[in-house]
Amino acid sequence: MRAPPHTSAAGSKTPTIATPAALCAQLETTLFGKGAALRLALAAWLADGHVLIEDLPGVGKTTLARALATAFGFSWQRLQGTPDLLPADITGGLVWDAAKAELRFVPGPIFSEVVLFDELNRANPKTQSALLEAMQERQVSIEGQIHPLPDPFLLIATQNPLSQIGANPLPEGQLDRFAVRLTLGYPPRAAERQLVRHALDCSEAVATPPAHVTRETFLAWRAQVRTVTVREALIDYALDLAAASRRHPALKLGLSPRAVVQLLELSRAWAFLSERTFVLPDDLQAVFRAATAHRLWAKADAAQTPEAVAVELLTTTPVPH
Repeated sequence: MRAPPHTSAAGSKTPTIATPAALCAQLETTLFGKGAALRLALAAWLADGHVLIEDLPGVGKTTLARALATAFGFSWQRLQGTPDLLPADITGGLVWDAAKAELRFVPGPIFSEVVLFDELNRANPKTQSALLEAMQERQVSIEGQIHPLPDPFLLIATQNPLSQIGANPLPEGQLDRFAVRLTLGYPPRAAERQLVRHALDCSEAVATPPAHVTRETFLAWRAQVRTVTVREALIDYALDLAAASRRHPALKLGLSPRAVVQLLELSRAWAFLSERTFVLPDDLQAVFRAATAHRLWAKADAAQTPEAVAVELLTTTPVPH
């Protein structure tokens, strides 16, 4: 499906993006060396999942999140994780309306199509937990009243590694609700040079790409992802990987059924980005590490990291033909 021309507030038309692959290519012009992470994040969104970006300060976490949020022209809000951030600062709450002599609900920033929660692990655990219902049910409950969130509702959270001072580890239940965890790392020398040159030459402090894809086009792409065929052998492959994770000697917690479902949904989205209508084992393998490593919990005395276990699971589990 091709996107219609996008018209800015001033009435001028910006170039339109016809396919998800073309969108990725466009965004890569301002996200130097982040092509793989960008594609994984877009796949997560198309699979109706949320994205966690974890890395050291200054490697482009917020830039990547902002570029994705603005590329579709969605309404979006940014939250900064701090120890004094309260749940009501996210969800909103009831306030007294003196004119009507009654309480009325004032929605918080979570009621946006895209929410960028920067440094989520700087927030206190109670505030982190307030996101659980929103992430899973696409709604929030305030004083017994249910308030649905927009569709789509997409959360991008960033966090610094737990070794950084002042960080609070995210609970297992919340981590399991992120479709992928991305680690950007330092860019290659050539990409870093290009990034530095662009920053020095850019007249604005932050370059934000214009919206090229309409909300309707995004929803159409998401609907097409749900029609991508997953054969029974691929389901069994995902179940075999999950079973292997649950009995792995280095792990105290393996992949949940929710993780298996999201892994296959991500595989569908990856196949769609590759312009196919069916999932191959290569698609599942391409997203496996990003989709599972944050859901694998190593034992205290384990010699392997969850990332290493994820790679081992792929190499030791038979692949369907």
